[in-house]
Parts: sequence; structure tokens; C-alpha cells
Amino acid sequence: MTTSKVYIETFWQIHRMIEEAGLQPGDRLPSERELADRLRVGRSSVREALRALELLGLIETRRGEGTFMKPFGDHQLIQLLGSFILQGNREKRDLIETKIFIERICLQLACERLTDEKLELILQTEHTYHSFFRRIVEATDNYLLLRIWLVLSDFFEHVYTVELPSEFYKQMRIALQKRSCEEAIAIYEQYVMQKMSKEN
Repeated sequence: MTTSKVYIETFWQIHRMIEEAGLQPGDRLPSERELADRLRVGRSSVREALRALELLGLIETRRGEGTFMKPFGDHQLIQLLGSFILQGNREKRDLIETKIFIERICLQLACERLTDEKLELILQTEHTYHSFFRRIVEATDNYLLLRIWLVLSDFFEHVYTVELPSEFYKQMRIALQKRSCEEAIAIYEQYVMQKMSKEN
């Protein structure tokens, strides 16, 4: 097997190991030597595989501490892909349309599944669209939706900026406190969809 094939296979072995171990952001990975022994490959292959994972933003190396998992939203790959994919107007329109579609679904589910604890987190969240809506998506209790939304948002923020008046956050909080899906979606349409349609 060539050196490049060994490194690629090592990359996927480490990826599988991370999934099987259920490692989360902030968790520490085994050392380079431990990985080499466990995977029965050379340390140079492990080093190259770790370098690739770090380039993608999946892990980070802290001097004197080791290698750790990074939060999903920090992936450099998303920014890299965004700079290539979102070149044309059609692609940008598709992105806005998809983001609106996902966010409406998230609002509906959040209103239906909102717990007092998650509502409190939303009420305390700062007035930035990404932070505020992330809390709403988390309230859906659907991890796949959260990951899809994070990717879409990272792509979106590479091209656009959403700044909304404080009135939006005030009205949305009131609607969520009442668990009113209709009111929440109406507020979303009034402020967010109109804002995004202007970007389109």
C-alpha cells in the first residue's frame, strides 16, 4: 500500500474511532503514539491524518495538552466550500430558500416541543440572529436538523449578514412563551423573510 493510501486509511480509522467512542467537542483524543499502536500504523501516517483533521477544523492541537475535538460549527471546510460553491446568483437564491424552509420547520417544532428550560435559554440569549435562532433550533430536540441548520448558517454567513431590530426578538420571545406557532411564524415572515428576500 502506498504512503498516501495508508494516510487516507488512517484518516478514516481515526474518524471511525471518534464516532465509536462518542467523542464530543472538548474531549481529548489519544496521543499520536497511542493511535499508532492501536491502529497498527506508523506515527507519520497518524501525524498526516491528524493534520488533515485539523485542517478541516474537526480537531485542534493545544501545545503541552494534546489534541481535542472542536465544535461542529468551527469546521474550516464549510468556509472553504462556501467560497467555491456560492459564486452564482442561483446558488445564493437556493441557499436563502433552503434556509427559510428549514427555519420555518424548526420554529414549528420548537413551539411544539419547547420545555421551560429551553425557553429560559432563548429568553436569555443575546440579540444576534445566529445565537438566538440556534437556541430555537436546539429546542426542536432534533440533532440532525441542528447540524443541517449549522451548515446552512455557516454558508449563509459567508455571503450575507442578518441584522434585525430589537422588536423582532421581543415579539418572538412573547410568541414562544405562549407556544404560539402561528404568531412565531408570522413574526418570522414579517422580519426575516422580508429581510432575506431583499438579499435575493
